Amino acid sequence: MAANGKVQEETYKPVKTILISQPKPERSPYYDLEQKYGLTIDWRPFIHVEGVSAKEFRKAKIKPDEYTAVILTSKNAIDHYFRICEEMRIKVSQDMKYFCLSEAIANYLQKFIVYRKRKVFVGKRTIQDLAPALKKHKKEKFLLPCSNLGAKQVSSYLKENSFDWQDAMMYQTVSSDLSDLSDVTYDVLVFFSPLGIKSLYENFPDFKQNDTRMAVFGNSTSKEVEKQGLTINIKVPAPGITSMATALEKYLEISNKDL
Repeated sequence: MAANGKVQEETYKPVKTILISQPKPERSPYYDLEQKYGLTIDWRPFIHVEGVSAKEFRKAKIKPDEYTAVILTSKNAIDHYFRICEEMRIKVSQDMKYFCLSEAIANYLQKFIVYRKRKVFVGKRTIQDLAPALKKHKKEKFLLPCSNLGAKQVSSYLKENSFDWQDAMMYQTVSSDLSDLSDVTYDVLVFFSPLGIKSLYENFPDFKQNDTRMAVFGNSTSKEVEKQGLTINIKVPAPGITSMATALEKYLEISNKDL
């Protein structure tokens, strides 16, 4: 990926093009910014999820049908749990209990099972929300479908409270192929995770920031940007700013005021 010109001296140089390292949504406040400031905003996920094949999964010697409960931390976890079971020709027991971290995850589960309240337990957001239900069913044998990144908070809770459990890597988050962007220049690159930054350097090991401004969300993303020796121009959260769209607008109000 190219970056234009020499090392930037003026922070608020005009912005005409922005690349957001996420899939394009149907609706977004970024579209308003695009019209208001006459920008070109492109969307491109820098990372994506790939399923672990049943052949690879078998190497872990984990048999999903030996477990009586599943802890589901995301829609991806649901998709790949049932995919693995199907590929391994495992019939999921009707007595299986499901512990879902949020209501959105529980609702998504209805795509795969006949929903019964007595076997689906729902939290608000974190594993602590599920603690009462988990402790009530502590005799269950729990399976935790996860990615190569794991599910650290959930794993720590289960370990600290001596549950009978096993994590199972069924999918992984990997860098996307961005080779078609090798000769493309953007004024602003927007990142929401450290993995996005890692993908940038996996695809373009010789990337130089030059005049490109970096907009980053979250402390872990900021640390990865700084680790690579890059300058952060727009950082979220910031005092009074909790969204990237708001942060970009504040920046554009200054950078593009004379356009």
